[in-house]
Order: sequence, then C-alpha cells, then structure tokens
Amino acid sequence: MARPGSGLLVPMNGVGYPPQSVARVVVWEWLNEHGRWRPYSAAVCHHIENVLKGDARGSVVLGQVDAQLSPYIIDLQSMHQFRQDTGTMRPVQRNFYEPSSAPGKGVVWEWENDNGSWTLYDMEICVTIQNAYEKQHPWLDLTSLGFCYLIDFNSMSQTNRQSQRKRRLRRRMDLAYPLIMGSIPKSQSWPVGASSGQPCSCQQCILVNSTRAASNAILASQRRKLYGGTAGNSGATGTVVRQSNTFAGTSLWSQTSTSSTTKNNNISVGGGQAKAEQVQSPLSPANFPCSPVMPSLSSGHGHHALTINGQNNLNRPGTQRISMGTTRGTIPAGVPALPVKNLTGSGPVHPALAGLPVCLTRAPKPILHPPPINKSDMKPVPGINGMRRKTKKKHLKRGKNPEDVVRRYAEKIKVIPDEDCTICMERLVMSSGYEGVLQHKGIKPELVGRLGKCGHMYHLLCLLAMYNNGNKDGSLQCPTCKTIYGEKTGTQPPGKMEYHVIPHSLPGHPDCKTIRIVYDIPAGIQTNEHPNSGKKFSARGFPRHCYLPDNEKGRRVLKLLIMAWDRRLIFTIGTSSTTGESDTVVWNEIHHKTEFGSNLTGHGYPDPNYLDNVLAELSAQGVGEDNLKD
Repeated sequence: MARPGSGLLVPMNGVGYPPQSVARVVVWEWLNEHGRWRPYSAAVCHHIENVLKGDARGSVVLGQVDAQLSPYIIDLQSMHQFRQDTGTMRPVQRNFYEPSSAPGKGVVWEWENDNGSWTLYDMEICVTIQNAYEKQHPWLDLTSLGFCYLIDFNSMSQTNRQSQRKRRLRRRMDLAYPLIMGSIPKSQSWPVGASSGQPCSCQQCILVNSTRAASNAILASQRRKLYGGTAGNSGATGTVVRQSNTFAGTSLWSQTSTSSTTKNNNISVGGGQAKAEQVQSPLSPANFPCSPVMPSLSSGHGHHALTINGQNNLNRPGTQRISMGTTRGTIPAGVPALPVKNLTGSGPVHPALAGLPVCLTRAPKPILHPPPINKSDMKPVPGINGMRRKTKKKHLKRGKNPEDVVRRYAEKIKVIPDEDCTICMERLVMSSGYEGVLQHKGIKPELVGRLGKCGHMYHLLCLLAMYNNGNKDGSLQCPTCKTIYGEKTGTQPPGKMEYHVIPHSLPGHPDCKTIRIVYDIPAGIQTNEHPNSGKKFSARGFPRHCYLPDNEKGRRVLKLLIMAWDRRLIFTIGTSSTTGESDTVVWNEIHHKTEFGSNLTGHGYPDPNYLDNVLAELSAQGVGEDNLKD
C-alpha cells in the first residue's frame, strides 16, 4: 500500500535530548570497533537497571538474561563491558529517549544481513525510522546521519545509494525498554552512584582479593626496575604507577601523589588535538574501595601530556568521555594493577600507562578441563553403544520433491479466512506474494493450505518457497508456532563426535562421574546448503569438550544429543555471535556446558536447570524424548 506524503530528510542534529525531571526510556549501549553505539536488547536493559537499583557500583552478569552474552560483564563503576575469556573491554553508556519513541513502544527496526538473519539498527536510527514511519513518509534518507542509505517504506527495503544494493528491512514488536522517572542527564557513560567508603562485597571482588597482594608486589618490583627508586622524589620527572587498593579499602600511595596535585596534568586519548583539561587527584583513597587510583603524571615544568594513538582508541565523536573537567570532580576509579589486553589486540599493556580506565574485578579464568586422564580411565557410557559417531559426506545427500512435501503436510482448504499469510504478509484471500517469483505447475498462487498438527494456514506457494529456501530435507516447520513436520535435519558439516565417562565429578553432582563429549569438525568448503557455496569455512576452537553428569538424566540427554548429531543439528555455518567472524562453524541453538570445574561464563556447573533446559532446546529441534527407544 502506497504511503502518502513526501519523503523525509533527516536533520543534521539527529535525535535531541529531552528536558529534565520527566519520564524517560533507558537504553544501554556498547561501543563497537567502528565507533558506533550498539543497543543491548530490551530484556538486557531491564536486567541492568534492576542491578543498578540494588548496587550502583556493582557488576552485571549479562549471561543471566541472554545466554549468548554469557562471557560478558558490565562494571557499573567504570562503565565498561568486560569479556572474561579474552580480557577485551568496551565502553558502555546509558542513553535516554522519549516514552513515545520506538524503544518506549517496543518497536524494533532490523535489516537483513548476508546470512539471512536480522540485525538491529542503532537506536538513534531506529527512533528516526519509526518517526518517519508514524508520519507516513514514503521514504527516509539517512545520509545526514552518516549512512548512504534510502529507506523505502512501501517495499520495506533499504537501498545503498552508492552500490544500489537492496536489503529487506522489517518492523517488529518486542519488549519495551525500561521507563524511569526523575532528573535525568543527557547520557551517562561514566561511573554511576557515589562510593560509600565501604569495601565492595561483590563476588568478583571477593574472588580477586587473593590476587591483589601478589599484584602489588609485582608492580612494586616493576616500578623499582623502571624508575630506579625515583617514586619517592616529588621533583623527579616520569610516570608513577601506583599499587592497587587492598580489599579493605586502604591504598598504598606514593609520595608523588600528593606533591603532584597542584600541577596541571593533561590527558588526551587518541591522536589529534584533544582539549586538555585539569585532572584532580582523589582527595581520599577510601572514596574508591573497589578500585585503584589514576597514575600521577609529573614533570619538572609542571605539565605533562599523555597521548595514546591507535586506530581502535576511544577518541571518536560522541564517544570520548575520559577527559574530566573540574566540575566533574575526580577521575573515576577503575584503573587496575593487573595487566589486561588492550583494545588494539597488540598484547598486554598496563592500563595505567595506556590511560584506559577499567575495573580490577576480573574473575579468575574458567576451569575448562578436568585433571589429566589416562586413556584406560575413559569408559563407555552405560546403556549407549559405542564411543564415537561420524558424519560423512554420503549422509548429506537429499532427494525430496518440494511439491510432494508441501502436499503431505498441508491440506488444501476451500473456505479462506480474511487474515494475513505470515510468510508473504499478503491477505490469504489474495494471491501469494511469490506469484511471478516462484512458479510450479501443480500449485497455483491463490491456493491456501492448513498444516495438519497446528492448523495454521498459509498460501501453498509460500510454503513451497519456504521449503526451497531451507534444507530441502523432507521436513517443514510452521513459521508461527515452530511445530515440526517430518524429521528436521540441519546443515552441520562433516566431523566426529566422541563420548565416554571420566572418573571425575562435576560441581553440583558429587555423587556421580562425568560424561565427556568431544566434537571435532575440520575446516572445509561450503556446499550448496550453506550460506556461501564454494567458499571456505573456518572451524575455530575444535576439538570442543563438553560435559554432562553421568546419571540417568545426563545419559538421556546424551542419547538425544547423539540423535541431534546424526541429524546434523548441533552445529551450522554462520556468523559467530562472540567474535563476529562469518563463514565459520557455530553452535546451533542447543547449549552445551564447556566448563568442567567452574561456571564463570554461564557455560559450566553447578547449574540445576541445565538438563531440563537442554531437553527443551532439543525438543524445539524435533529431537524429543518420544524419539528414544526403550
């Protein structure tokens, strides 16, 4: 349906900030490697806000609400997202929008990527698109927001003005973002809440407490080697790296910290002429119980500029908030005494020297593997034949006639209701949206069918198009309720699966041994069932070790996992949600436990709900307990 009115050019000032002391919608965002603020989902934002209410200086474990974000923790004191397994840190911010805007209504705008999945627009763009949509503009030009795209609401497409490439876009309803009341800043990307002077009692701080004494000793030794004992000389020139605070909230201060407070210390991050502002030293170390202090920069002339160059630094428009004026008070705490991996990936660097504030409260490394085991100690799993399964190329062949599959599971109906076909979004009383695109002699575009089990109705031509766009394995899955018809199979590349019992117990299961599963898939070439046929695909992190308790329920899960492996449902080829790498082997919505002796990332034990959860995930893939033979 054509949309009336003229198109819309986005004004250069983008989305304005609202007045104070009114209701506003909160959206938490993280800074990606391209300098764009990417929004967390509404569910994650609700979780962060709930934690913020309880402890404004605490940590937010994102894996508690989104399993794909299990490696990530947000430290509210330093406002950084921290990835535990790699040490990578990214700034986060707390942004605010009108309750009547897209996030306030739960409206989500997404574009279709190369893998056929949907990617959320930046929130600022979502708001802009929704505003134009509500005003019934037929098109929207995003050039002034820095994107050479034209949004066409009639065709629901996005066109690249340079390449003329078109992508589909969609508008869907989701959970509304959290609503708050009161005086609200324009945006918040630095520490929230004031320190109380009491030591932080969060789990991470307790875990890391045992490492701080060793860290202080190492840093003191490094300082003596690097600076030759000049730390105590207030007139010396150089950079002093202080030790971290103790867990009780006291700190070890060098004498230069007090002598340098009267000097102007200028800090800028990134290349270019960043405006230097005066940096004040903290008045009392007890004000920041969880975090060490910033380094003191002193020189004989009273001025010292610290500039960090690099492509991946934080000196980008709208993202740089490290320079603090005198109205902000002190530099926020959060510079650790432990080396971390910097954002450029060039190796460990002390963040006090890099000028990058982060939180010291990094959890210990996860315990991924059990102690060494002799081959003779690996025993077969009781009740399961063999210890290995393979997927070979001969298993990949298919031969199902698409029309026969559709006719098998969908019954043609004569009385057609006046409702939408949720595949093509046309009315069922009209012809299929695939008319002219897809033609089959036996299936006319106006025919409508009802699926046998669930009763949902679609154009038969739409069901045929959906089948041709999938694995063509002889099965159908209802796009509305996900009911599976036939035996669903996946696109998992060839590999092997091994399973055996090892003589160790998992946390939370002290009364039984452990089933270890080892998946191994080599890199190879994609076939016509994969996203990019003929292109190489990578296989990172193999062999992958996973663990189940060796009890009755654990063995039942293993039997179903073996069945899912045989149906090629455990893995697929796509884009990694953690690294962003495309054309690589990734998990396929059946979660596994890859930590043996800990649960720091959410992929370990104890987890009393895991076995029930994975049974539900297997059932959603058509691998239910009713498939097991007694």
